[in-house]
Amino acid sequence: MGVITLTTDFQKSDYYIGIVKGALYTLCPEAKIVDITHDIPAYNISKAAYIVKNSYSHFPEGTVHIIGVSSEATVEFAHLVVKYDNHYFVGSDTGIFSLIFGDLEPEEVIELNVSADSNRLSFPTKDIFVKVAAHIQKGGTISVLGRKIDGVLKKIAYQPYIDNNQLKGMVMHIDSFGNAITNISEILFNNFVKNYGFSVVFRNSDYDINRISYTYSDVAEGEKLALFNTTNHLEIAINKGRADKLLGLRDNDLIRIELHDS
Repeated sequence: MGVITLTTDFQKSDYYIGIVKGALYTLCPEAKIVDITHDIPAYNISKAAYIVKNSYSHFPEGTVHIIGVSSEATVEFAHLVVKYDNHYFVGSDTGIFSLIFGDLEPEEVIELNVSADSNRLSFPTKDIFVKVAAHIQKGGTISVLGRKIDGVLKKIAYQPYIDNNQLKGMVMHIDSFGNAITNISEILFNNFVKNYGFSVVFRNSDYDINRISYTYSDVAEGEKLALFNTTNHLEIAINKGRADKLLGLRDNDLIRIELHDS
């Protein structure tokens, strides 16, 4: 039996995580269930996408990743199972899949037609996503779970872009150390900056950083810095301090890369 991961906004104070795991073990007693995180802020698909995007590849091919964030199906947002990079992702098509995959296209996308055991449809993570994960881990094909569709909903608003000779991105995640991780990748940054001087500007131009560090200790304790983290995304940090508290950085804050004339 393979691996099933859980990423949700359920938090740990309620019983929801427990009953999802109970439902999984009922259908797949031998399954290996891994909690990626249950601390996503409620309905925050950009943070969930960042975490899943940078976690899934560390699991074996064939792993099923259940995403229980903003998971209720609506007219706009259908429930999907998506095969990408030989992994399976199950969730609501809120744009989260496009944030995980970027510009790359998934191998197969199925709009789910799976009946819940109850006529109460407020808990699809347990009542629908668990069934899909169990079906896949028992060797079932995803094509029988619904109808094949062409792609996933694109969430353009959360993508970095170039505007008036500036590269604009945003803070996607504040980690447990208070580091602010952006959606600006190292490749995108290098392609934009080339050999020009630059400033990383944030908090309405109250702060800027003019070089990229390789380690936190490249600057003195308490000093701000920018580096590319292990996921190759631009990160704003303070050596042995919290950038979120000391610099006032928050999720979704605008981050600008400005080029110098000389």
